[in-house]
Amino acid sequence: MLRRKPTRLELKLDDIEEFESIRKDLETRKKQKEDVDVVGSSDGEGSTGLSSDPKSREQMINDRIGYKPQPKPNNRSSQFGSFEF
Repeated sequence: MLRRKPTRLELKLDDIEEFESIRKDLETRKKQKEDVDVVGSSDGEGSTGLSSDPKSREQMINDRIGYKPQPKPNNRSSQFGSFEF
């Protein structure tokens, strides 16, 4: 592999202005999202996301992805079916 000298990067005024505009845009979006979360928590839905209970977190994730787990039966007939001899 050939070694080469490091490439010099120059920071231009246009780049700084673009960065500042994007950062401000992201901050406004974040504030809007926080405002929506505050409004959502007043009806009880958003408060479950703040809970540290693992079951509620798991339930919230299952609701978000549309997974509805079915309880597993513990009897043998459900595991092997009903065989008649």
